[in-house]
Amino acid sequence: MSRARAVVFAYHDVGVRCLKTVLSAGVEVALVVTVPDDPQETHWYASVAATAADYGLSVIAPAEPDAGELERTLEALQPDFIFSFYYRSLLSEALLRHARRGALNMHGSLLPKYRGRAPVNWAILKGEHETGATLHYMVARADAGDIVDQQSVPILLDDDAREVFVKVTVAAETVLARSLPGLIAGTAPRRPQAIEPGQYFGRRRPEDGHIDWTRPALEIHNLVRAVAPPFPGAFAMVGGERWEIHRTRLSARRAPGGGRRLFGVDGECYAACGDGAVLRLLDAASRSGPIDLARYAHALERHPVPLG
Repeated sequence: MSRARAVVFAYHDVGVRCLKTVLSAGVEVALVVTVPDDPQETHWYASVAATAADYGLSVIAPAEPDAGELERTLEALQPDFIFSFYYRSLLSEALLRHARRGALNMHGSLLPKYRGRAPVNWAILKGEHETGATLHYMVARADAGDIVDQQSVPILLDDDAREVFVKVTVAAETVLARSLPGLIAGTAPRRPQAIEPGQYFGRRRPEDGHIDWTRPALEIHNLVRAVAPPFPGAFAMVGGERWEIHRTRLSARRAPGGGRRLFGVDGECYAACGDGAVLRLLDAASRSGPIDLARYAHALERHPVPLG
């Protein structure tokens, strides 16, 4: 009996680890389709193109995945499976129909929660205590097909998006490794998803990182860690200067006096937020570079700065 054949659409760390998992399971990867790198984006993640080349696989990076030429290529390859592992475009039904035994996607959340874009970032922003990875069949609507398997991971109070993404990558590899034997044998389970309003989330933009100091401290803390570098980062105006706030921590300290303000105590910077709770600033930068928060704190001890 011939081994299963797959075409893999992949990008990012999840793409690399899941591609390696497919290969380790003995699946023939007839083609790898990846994404052209954006020169304006910080490339902090592993390269699917480099991994495919290392294994001697055929790899392409078309600007548009629904091109007729790609459809003809898939038709000729006749894959048993099409896999999408953090590929950045939704695959059309015209492409999906070329998977003789199924087209499956790995999504970075516990579906049906956080369908759509940036699921890790959104889960942190919304204060979730866990997220995970879900392997599901692809249909015309994004992240809506039957679920094969999923694995949860914890989100700790001070985890940032990169740290959670590392956990989700391991969860994705785990889910795929234990699901592939059943997929190949035709015995893998599939559980329908309930489609409910409010479960789809869109792409986040750099301007969405603006800090509103009238919000509660926990909400601001969640924003900071959801968009911390290598993502675009949270930012605010402090004393007439734009600050990027990269890391914070909730504090039991109370602000001297009332109102939203940046103040200093014992060489540490604190922000009093809209609910009266306080955040300690651990890492920040301005346009001129990293801010020496300990030095700034001494000035704040004498002259706190109002926060708009």
